[in-house]
Amino acid sequence: MSLRVAMVAGEASGDLLAGALLGGLHRQLPSGTAYFGIGGPRMIATGFDAKWPMEKLSVRGYVEALRHIPEILGIRNALKRELLADPPSAFVGVDAPDFNFGLEEPLRKAGIPSIHFVSPSIWAWRGGRIKKIARAVDHMLCVFPFETEIYEKAGVPASYVGHPLADTIPMVPDPAAARSRLGLPREGRIIGVMPGSRRSEIALIGPLFLAAIDLIHEREPDVRFVLPAASPVVRELLQPMLAAHPRLPLTIVDGDSHGVLEASDAMLIKSGTSTLEAALYKKPMVISYKVPWLTGEIMRRQGYLPWVGLPNILERRFVVPELLQEDATPVALADAMLEQLNNEAHRAELVEIFIRMHETLRRNTAESAATTIAEVIAQHPQRGRR
Repeated sequence: MSLRVAMVAGEASGDLLAGALLGGLHRQLPSGTAYFGIGGPRMIATGFDAKWPMEKLSVRGYVEALRHIPEILGIRNALKRELLADPPSAFVGVDAPDFNFGLEEPLRKAGIPSIHFVSPSIWAWRGGRIKKIARAVDHMLCVFPFETEIYEKAGVPASYVGHPLADTIPMVPDPAAARSRLGLPREGRIIGVMPGSRRSEIALIGPLFLAAIDLIHEREPDVRFVLPAASPVVRELLQPMLAAHPRLPLTIVDGDSHGVLEASDAMLIKSGTSTLEAALYKKPMVISYKVPWLTGEIMRRQGYLPWVGLPNILERRFVVPELLQEDATPVALADAMLEQLNNEAHRAELVEIFIRMHETLRRNTAESAATTIAEVIAQHPQRGRR
């Protein structure tokens, strides 16, 4: 009789995490174990059966999500009915907390083991969610070391498993090899530009970032730029914005954000998991983000920390600059980027900080997380067997 593991990942970063986790699960659980639910291309590449495409859940912010709520709730209810009617061995929610906790709670009540991979940032904002998490989750898999104490105090079993990106990203990057692979000049300075992968991010952040690097080009014409387009849709959205900057020495590459990170000397980057990736590649960076005003006000009032970038949160101080909302102007971004690019003493200090961060986060996450999931499943052997 084979095991069945249901999983849900809601966006590109979750697909990246879940893809690595599935690799570990394939090694830890018996061959023939079925994996299904909602996922993206990295998960599907491992043999995952995506009943719905991950993009259905990739909606950003409070206000922007309103018109998508009926469809998202419909998907969740359909998946819930399916899982309650034919219980899996376990359910693993990968990030996407608002969607997954609402699914995990009824599944757990029905006796289906519920594991959540990647704690939401309750240490940064919306800390009241810990009560819902305690009702919904049998075990929390934490990717940052300070998180387990929070869950232990709330009575939620939790394990620190490290961050899978720290396992896959090399401790010592090779910019020359990355530039060769991407067809970029081996010599000269390059700034990587990462305005995001969602339509709403591109619409708000894309013009801002392009205006900022245009100013940098005016001041230092030898600097080149490279931007990874996460999809053909993103490339298409960027085209009219690029037309406003026809002389900009900007290379657009299809995907390969890690190649862009490795090849670049510094990054202009939107907040999110990509900032951690930049730190693991040991790159100076300027972190920026913009959301509609109302969404920003809601987030601001619920925030607990003075930082939004993961390198700053992990260090508990501003090691790289953050320019958000009204502070994110082309001039301010250009000024901050040139400081990050040209300050060699600061660069050397950042490299040391990011090496220590990398060593802390490198814990063979896929195997550690998969071992814990296997242990939870072993405690419920009657579920999900056919």
